Amino acid sequence: MENQETTAKQIMLNNGLMLGFASILISVVVYAIGKTYEPHWSVSVISTTITIVIVILGIKKIKEINGGFLSLSEALKTGLGITLISGLIYAAYNLIFISFIEPEFFSRMLEVQQQTMMETYPNFSDEQLEASMEMAKKMSGPFISSAFIIVGSLFFGFIIALIGGLFMKKTDEEITSI
Repeated sequence: MENQETTAKQIMLNNGLMLGFASILISVVVYAIGKTYEPHWSVSVISTTITIVIVILGIKKIKEINGGFLSLSEALKTGLGITLISGLIYAAYNLIFISFIEPEFFSRMLEVQQQTMMETYPNFSDEQLEASMEMAKKMSGPFISSAFIIVGSLFFGFIIALIGGLFMKKTDEEITSI
């Protein structure tokens, strides 16, 4: 059997699939414990930590296959590739969740948002509250939420890859200038 070399695309695909399915697993657990509409803050911490770890491990693997060298552009490309794949996977799950598993998701979420606004801003007039809820209705929907998921994944992936790439960057020019 031939020894196959790992490519950047394989790393992005593997890590993107891993991150996408980890995101789905977290979402399923949150749904199973009944906290879909008001998750605990720890869910964000866990999700963020998993995302950072998987993206950084992907960038580190790229550096390994490049013989210890890594440019910032390679780090950004890898981070964006991983988070794009995971974002697409999670957006597909989100469409299934909203359409079949929890079809009343948006109406229930609007109720939770309205209650939160009334508690957080007790001085809101009825007109202000109604205007806020109308804006929230316009921003809700399966395809809009999927777009936000993908754009948010890419943005967060860019930030992680930028910071990770700046720390792990090592190019030929740096070696020859010493």
